[in-house]
Amino acid sequence: MSELPAQIAIGLELALILNGAWLLWRIVLSPSARAERAAPKLPEWKISGTDFLLFLWCVVIGGLVFQIGLGQLLKHADLTPTQRLIFVGGAFQFGMLAGIAFFRLILKRNAPIEPPLVTLHPALSGIATFLVSLPILSVVSIVWQSLLQLCGIPAEKQDLIDIFANAKSPGLLTYMIVLATVIAPLNEELLFRAGMFRYARTRLPRWAALLVPALLFGALHANLASFAPLVALGIIFSLAYERTGRIGTTMVAHGLFNLNTIVLILCGVTA
Repeated sequence: MSELPAQIAIGLELALILNGAWLLWRIVLSPSARAERAAPKLPEWKISGTDFLLFLWCVVIGGLVFQIGLGQLLKHADLTPTQRLIFVGGAFQFGMLAGIAFFRLILKRNAPIEPPLVTLHPALSGIATFLVSLPILSVVSIVWQSLLQLCGIPAEKQDLIDIFANAKSPGLLTYMIVLATVIAPLNEELLFRAGMFRYARTRLPRWAALLVPALLFGALHANLASFAPLVALGIIFSLAYERTGRIGTTMVAHGLFNLNTIVLILCGVTA
């Protein structure tokens, strides 16, 4: 933590948090922002309950088929356990995307996708969403870590932190960065925000529509230390999606959030 890259990264992160706090006040919390707040732009996802369950089934089965298939192909490959984990995990991400494509193109069902996914407006609103999330997540993380310590529960860091920090191959590192900043945000936003939240927001109480997908999003990462911050992030993304009506907004924000985390890890900031 005393090395120069870590110190620079911490300084830049603090600058991002301060800018995010100003933006949070300017566009969300200030009296003028609340007075001028426009109605949500997200239309209802007109889909039956059966088709929604089919959508979830396609996503999960697509991920499992790709994961198991690649696992069998790599069964006798000369790979380390970490490399095998990375490739098999990546296969699940690509399989999820294939499942969504199968639902939309082969089964010809009404998928929650509005191409083009990312244009100028979603890109700018995605950057704003990312910045606004940083001060909120900083506070949530501090409170959550304090609660875990108070309860005597050890807060172990995610395995991915060590994987990124100890990656030696530039090619493998590039592959992991693409997975984390492009493929995972694409899949997870289509599943949790464009899928679960959009379906639930007109069928459940609003608090439940916001909370349930966020809880599942946090649980998916299987790490207690990051659970509450990820739940908060999921709620922020759902609110941004509801406000803008563009899933590209949260895809950009999600990708920037993951990229920010990776940069901190590679600079030696893992706490």
